[in-house]
Amino acid sequence: MQTELRIPSNLKFLSIIETWMLESLRLELGAWSDWPKLENRLRLVLTEAYSNVVRHAHHDRPDIPVVFRLELRSDLLCLEVWDQGNGFDLNNYLPPSPKAQQEGGYGWLILNRLMDKVDYQVKIQGQQNCLRLQTKLPPDCYVATPSEEMSVQDG
Repeated sequence: MQTELRIPSNLKFLSIIETWMLESLRLELGAWSDWPKLENRLRLVLTEAYSNVVRHAHHDRPDIPVVFRLELRSDLLCLEVWDQGNGFDLNNYLPPSPKAQQEGGYGWLILNRLMDKVDYQVKIQGQQNCLRLQTKLPPDCYVATPSEEMSVQDG
């Protein structure tokens, strides 16, 4: 399953993005034991990624769209967040110190703790930045591949 959403850079659209992502996943995955746990993780990841794009990459300019791509593979969930900002140099990132009690700077840390793989590429083909987030799906969560879906329909 692959789906894409293009939406303005405005935090008032966060609930629309959450609904799009979570309902797309529910349709594909159905009910399974760890769904509430995964749903909460994804909500936090989505909120962090989108709010960073809106505030830091697009500087609260709703005329600049954000593109989300969601893909389910047999045991993997992939979410891409595309923006048109200046990009973020990860070489300059320092994780916040627990003693510093700073207000910001936790986004990258949160994403890396909640997802299995986090990758960020600046200005792909000179155009856009892409944040790729991946997490493995639990064994009791089954995603049918297109060939499996065809054989069920044919049978």
